[in-house]
Amino acid sequence: MSGRRHPPLHALRAFEAAARHGSMTLAAAELAVTPGAISRQVRGLEEELGTTLFLRRSTGIEATEAGAALAAELGQALDRIAEAAKGVKLRPSRRLSVGVYGFFAARVLLPLRARMAEELPGLELDLHSSTNPMDLVPARHDAVIAVSDAGGSAGLVTHRLVPIVTVPVCAPSLAPVEDFGAIHMLHARPRPDDWRRWLDHAGFRSVPAEGGSSFESAMLATEAAVRGLGVAIGIEALLTADLAAGTLAVAHPKRRVTRRWFVLQYLSRMDGDPEVARFAEWLVAVTAEMRGEGG
Repeated sequence: MSGRRHPPLHALRAFEAAARHGSMTLAAAELAVTPGAISRQVRGLEEELGTTLFLRRSTGIEATEAGAALAAELGQALDRIAEAAKGVKLRPSRRLSVGVYGFFAARVLLPLRARMAEELPGLELDLHSSTNPMDLVPARHDAVIAVSDAGGSAGLVTHRLVPIVTVPVCAPSLAPVEDFGAIHMLHARPRPDDWRRWLDHAGFRSVPAEGGSSFESAMLATEAAVRGLGVAIGIEALLTADLAAGTLAVAHPKRRVTRRWFVLQYLSRMDGDPEVARFAEWLVAVTAEMRGEGG
């Protein structure tokens, strides 16, 4: 598709101002140029259009029929441009739709709400939390915070936030755990293999990973651990506040580092969106601090 072709905008503005004032001098004063510059712009426009726009008389200028018609159309067009620019200037920042893994929202985004408001003034988020990966598809939101192997994907921009490192946690009164065969296991149904993988990694291959209680999310399994119901497999990066406050304790020091991360993802076509860029830059910096890499 070919681009728009039109005479230079500065020439059009010069002509419209001269026609409106009926004077090259007044047009020059409005546009902060010399009368000679206005005259040259108008003559250049007449040459490009192949028609006379002004009759030049000893008493001043007078628009021709063609000039009067062009001036009327230009006046309306320039008014619309001015209104459009004013609307952009006055329009508040739009709200970003962000799909987010529920536990990440509860332990990272919500506690950082006040900081975000201070450091990103005017940026507002519509959060949509879920434990279902199908709800966290980038095409359904401006951006999503999900679990991924953090590798690049065609058509997506991916920023690593915090790694998925699992560790068993429980109420401080139950720690440390020495016999994992005797504990009450707390399972998160969206992560059914967490216990088996951690037990194998920690060298407890003979301990069965079945039995105990199951919950619809890792967040609820962790809350059950806080209440002393048993031991849950927690995601270390999401539990720093609980561990620091003493509401949770590490049941065993063995940490299982996985290949997966919490990531911020959005479609490549959103890469130039200023609000997405502001949010991404801020969140990447904040989570780098969480990992001990920030300032």
